[in-house]
Amino acid sequence: MVAGFFQREPFVRHAFLAAGLAALMSTTAIAGEQAAAPAAAPAANANPLLATWTGPYGGVPPWDKVKPELFPQAFEVALAERAADYARIANDPARPTFANTFVPMQNAGERLGRVMTLFGVMTGNMNTPAYQKIDREWSPKLAAAQDRITFDPKLFARIEAIYQARDTSGLNAQQKRLVTRTYDMFVRQGAKLDAAQKAQLSQYNQQLATAFSEFSEKLLGDEGKAILVTDERQLAGVPDSVKAVAKAAATERGQTGWAIVNTRSAVDPVLTFATDRALREKVWRGFVNRGDNGDANDTNATIARIVKLRADRAHLLGFKTHADWRMQDTMAKTPAAAMNLMMRVWPAAKARVAEEVRDMQAIADKDGGAKITIEPWDYRFYQEKVRKSRYDLDQAELKPYFELNNIIQGSLYAANRLYGLNFKEITGTVPVFEPNMRVWHVTDRAGKEVGLFYRDDFARTGKRSGAWANTYRSQRNLPPVRNVLSSNNNNFAKGAPGEPILISLDDAETLFHEFGHAIHAMLQNVYYPGLAGTPRDFVEYPSQVNEHWLLTRDVLDKYARHYQTKAAMPQALLDKIKASETFNQGFATTEYLSSAIVDMKLHTVADGVVDPDRFERETLAEIGMPKELVMRHRLPQFNHLFSSDSYSAGYYSYLWSETMDADTFAAFEEAGSPWDKATADRFAKVLLSTGNETDRADAYRAFRGRDPDVNALLKQRGFPTR
Repeated sequence: MVAGFFQREPFVRHAFLAAGLAALMSTTAIAGEQAAAPAAAPAANANPLLATWTGPYGGVPPWDKVKPELFPQAFEVALAERAADYARIANDPARPTFANTFVPMQNAGERLGRVMTLFGVMTGNMNTPAYQKIDREWSPKLAAAQDRITFDPKLFARIEAIYQARDTSGLNAQQKRLVTRTYDMFVRQGAKLDAAQKAQLSQYNQQLATAFSEFSEKLLGDEGKAILVTDERQLAGVPDSVKAVAKAAATERGQTGWAIVNTRSAVDPVLTFATDRALREKVWRGFVNRGDNGDANDTNATIARIVKLRADRAHLLGFKTHADWRMQDTMAKTPAAAMNLMMRVWPAAKARVAEEVRDMQAIADKDGGAKITIEPWDYRFYQEKVRKSRYDLDQAELKPYFELNNIIQGSLYAANRLYGLNFKEITGTVPVFEPNMRVWHVTDRAGKEVGLFYRDDFARTGKRSGAWANTYRSQRNLPPVRNVLSSNNNNFAKGAPGEPILISLDDAETLFHEFGHAIHAMLQNVYYPGLAGTPRDFVEYPSQVNEHWLLTRDVLDKYARHYQTKAAMPQALLDKIKASETFNQGFATTEYLSSAIVDMKLHTVADGVVDPDRFERETLAEIGMPKELVMRHRLPQFNHLFSSDSYSAGYYSYLWSETMDADTFAAFEEAGSPWDKATADRFAKVLLSTGNETDRADAYRAFRGRDPDVNALLKQRGFPTR
């Protein structure tokens, strides 16, 4: 099957949560203050957010006790406690050693890490005005606290001394890598600047944190809107299951009719099936103009401010552009390398779009009524007609086989068969933050506890759009040893009570993709938590690989069964899906790549002075964006880029990861089966379990015997190989 790098998007809400520096210092520690607070213990007893996670399974998050008003006190106490942790390390009179500096850094600020996990999850999943207010107030404070750690000259002097002696002090390979990566990260974050430069950098970081919160709040406001349809005739052609979801959305809002929510899962089916062209255009415009309506939720000015601040920060740190600074710790290393890969694929994708438009226009010309020219709101509608004409494949025909609960079970089955992970549902026995969440206890082949897996599958007001994975707690073998608490978050449309929840093939692929992130977290087996996080352009790789198992015959036979007849998907229908795998790849690749190219070009503007609307328009014209398409994420709604630094100058990573993904599944095919145990074991041992303990390019070579072959990606997408 064709993996969809353009579909699946994990998300880290805050810059200070996403910062690689925090990951190097501790998997849970985020930021700190300068002085200790003697009152920390009493406050911890009074505030449940500050309590150690208790209960079974190594302790679980107290989701049932989380309230927005508890966070300010929790931040204050936990920040002060973390400050005391780092003060002890920085002021230790003993000669700096790995044991007295790096080991306590790995354990510093655990309480704050737990608080930040709770806050980050709530602002992504249950974001109310109360949380937005706290976010606006505390984002710059947390950024400043992070800087005070980075800029502490005593702390950095100890790190630098250990770094200088790394080859002569008897460190093992993992210790040496942790020292090197930590030193490099401190330098990239400004530890070597003078006092005035540090003060300026901290101002930039605080201003960016405020702008990230502002962007997210505005975009969430636009995503909470819906288009109300009161005449069912306007929904002609739309499947009953989709109409039922829209009806339920209207009822939830206290409205009569059908509400088409401004999220992709609700919009795409209307654009695909609605015969009413005016409705398609209205829905399309509402979706693609999120954040770009010249009103209170318009994000353009915020984006311009973010891009300028990023450029100024990069210059202060000694880099030509934000992209050059961001890509220091990636597999690609340079903006030029990322652009080279994207531009290898772009011409073929664009040429395929021209072919697809010709095919669609031919069908449109034969339709009765007024002649039309294919516009962006027509693309999905007519591509579906071409698909049905060419492959006798109707997406509506597939949905009855993809009942949500069954597909979830199929994903668990595949993880068990490939990696020996066992899942026992324990929903109702541990706290959750939303009643529809489900939870599983996870063990390995030997019965040893791995941790817990949480699912939050449905769209709702206050939840950001898209699909993503969170890790509430990461595995570590350094005492205190920790197990994993992992989650998947989707925005599937929930129908009326008692109705089956049927998802599209695309949604099913999304489910398998996000579960790939969870598998990656659950298979991790690292000693030092600072070596857990992987480069941005590696992160999507395990999840994209996992998509391939959805359409294996075993998963389909056991789990993709018709929700009414219980019959397995016929081989003839699967053959149609397989035959059409490269269908519409011009559209899919071009809408993604245009977003990735615009991202990279935006963040290589040296002075960072841009008019976002003009920049987007002129850049698309420069690369020859087909007029029948729009970017998958236009700049005004590009959460990846402007709600944190997380994916800025990094959206290319889906393509970079898919190059490895396509080549990896080819290894299973060469072994004769997608279930080949030797290949799965090697994949898990060399790549999935090792975090960042070794260079990821070296690890890939150890797995595959060579660098990834870009031709595997081109072949997978049905483009000419080179």
